[in-house]
Amino acid sequence: MVTLATALICLPFLWAIFPALIHNSKCRAFFVYLGCGIVMVLSVITAVQWYLAGGETLNFRLPYQEIFGYIFLVGDILLMFFITYLSFKYKKRIISVLTIVSTVVPSVLEMFGPKLKDTYTMRFDWITLIMVLIIGVIGSLIGVYAVGYMHGYHIHHHKELKDRRSFFLSMIFVFFGAMFGLVFSANLLGLYFFWEITSVTSFLLIGYTRTEEAINNSFKALWMNLLGGCGLAVAISVGILWFNTANLFEIIKLAEYNPTDMKYLLPIAMLAFAALTKSAQFPFSGWLLGAMVAPTPSSALLHSATMVKAGVYLLIRLSTAMADNYVGNMVALIGGFTFLAASCLAISVTDGKKVLAYSTISNLGLIVACAGCGYEETIWAAVFLVIFHAVSKSMLFQCVGAIENTTGSRDVEDMQGLMSIFPKLALILMIGIAGMFLAPFGMLISKWAALKAFIDTESVYVSTLMVLFICFGSATTMFYWTKWMSKILGPSPREKSRDLTKRNEYISMFFHAILMVALILGFPWISTNVLKPLSREMFGIVLQVISKENIIIMIVLLVGIFVIPYINYLMTKNVKYKKVLTYMGGANAGDNMNFVSATGEAKEMHVANFYMEDIMGEKRLFTPAIMISTFIIIVYEIIVIGGAF
Repeated sequence: MVTLATALICLPFLWAIFPALIHNSKCRAFFVYLGCGIVMVLSVITAVQWYLAGGETLNFRLPYQEIFGYIFLVGDILLMFFITYLSFKYKKRIISVLTIVSTVVPSVLEMFGPKLKDTYTMRFDWITLIMVLIIGVIGSLIGVYAVGYMHGYHIHHHKELKDRRSFFLSMIFVFFGAMFGLVFSANLLGLYFFWEITSVTSFLLIGYTRTEEAINNSFKALWMNLLGGCGLAVAISVGILWFNTANLFEIIKLAEYNPTDMKYLLPIAMLAFAALTKSAQFPFSGWLLGAMVAPTPSSALLHSATMVKAGVYLLIRLSTAMADNYVGNMVALIGGFTFLAASCLAISVTDGKKVLAYSTISNLGLIVACAGCGYEETIWAAVFLVIFHAVSKSMLFQCVGAIENTTGSRDVEDMQGLMSIFPKLALILMIGIAGMFLAPFGMLISKWAALKAFIDTESVYVSTLMVLFICFGSATTMFYWTKWMSKILGPSPREKSRDLTKRNEYISMFFHAILMVALILGFPWISTNVLKPLSREMFGIVLQVISKENIIIMIVLLVGIFVIPYINYLMTKNVKYKKVLTYMGGANAGDNMNFVSATGEAKEMHVANFYMEDIMGEKRLFTPAIMISTFIIIVYEIIVIGGAF
């Protein structure tokens, strides 16, 4: 087991050398496919072997741990110099201050601070199992998709840009290695090293095109994540100097045993702050929105399998130490507020990738809120939200990227009648959208579980606010997803044209779609065989969230969504029918797109959604959302820091 875990961490870093050095497209594609296949198989084997061995928490040290410790230390320093160089090159000098502070403090303590007791540095448990499968399976599928997408991106659509596919595909494997290392790490010094790698690689991917907008957005992502790195550095310093430990789980246990002592909550608050930046919660949401300038595969990685999931992963880890205290209240309020604010903002935008970006921020907000409450039901909901969100959002970003490459636009309004023009792309898009808000998909069931837990929480004002956030946030979520689905199913103003989507892109997208349906069918099994043991491990109890009645309802809904429409298709596909033109409030002009109005004027039908920019537009809501969330964080952090000192 230790060997498999070590291989998962090290292999992607080493494999990144192949796409970086190979510039022949076919040969490079072969090595990317092979590498993604190995990572996927290795992650599944690791997870299955651990599960079949009994699913007991495994604490271990990497082979040659001392050597790895030196590698982490040297790597931190090299990353610091690299970021400092770039910050001076592009005149972003404040970023150099952040990286120097966040790197020098823990590095000095590691070299010259008190000697820490020898303890385990890695852990494999139920949360690790879930994250390993998300990174290994979803991440590898994104890697497969990236080969075909980036080929079309440079050969057909962006000939003006320098072809740096070797670098792009190499960074994807670096991402894999960093994320595997992060979710395995039990030592904060190791976690910090992998945390910073994800920040730097995301910076490099966002700035891939090297346009002025891409460079500015990449630096925005970098400084916000480095700010979170400073929070990590403070947590490491407090752990070493006050408690003589850099072990994440020992720090969590100390906070659990002393839930009202701010001294023990301080490192938890700093770790939570770091997680909020990485999870792109308000006021740090700007970096994830800016990441849209990067090619679609990087968006899919950042939004689903890596990066933002690192933040919510850490918050789920911390959840037992945040229940009903100031840190938990801060995290819950920021998450709930972000869920509502981002879902409102998603209503006002037409760019498909921007809708997905706001949706990501919103759904992450709900996961963050669940982790902040720290109850059994909310963690159950948070984990299922992580699983379904990873699959659905990866599929949606890939599909929107394929639509943009094929039609030349990713605007929601330009997807009118997509089902009749490109049915395969439309079907994938519909499944992804349905997975985000319709029953019996796990997102909706998880919201129900979270709502129940919020009602049961001990803090009255937090309970009231969270119920309001989830109710109104869910309503606005339904609004923007329903608008998009209606566009796809409406009449098309265009004739069918050639679908430019590559075969490997479809392989990834259809695999996602099948996986989404499989997750619905396997929902009760996952709840019983994964979530129950996880609950027992974290809380010492067995949780029953889904009853037999709930399962029956899910089966009925599943039949209604998938089985009945398919039976209807089989029964009517050979039936002759008479085509009837659509009534459009006037005399039809011979097709479904033109009519003669009551005044005798010939008019073209135009169907458009409501976006309510004057009420929910970015100019109206974005800045107030940043101000409110900043105020919440500052107030709670002052309370914790003041109480600790």
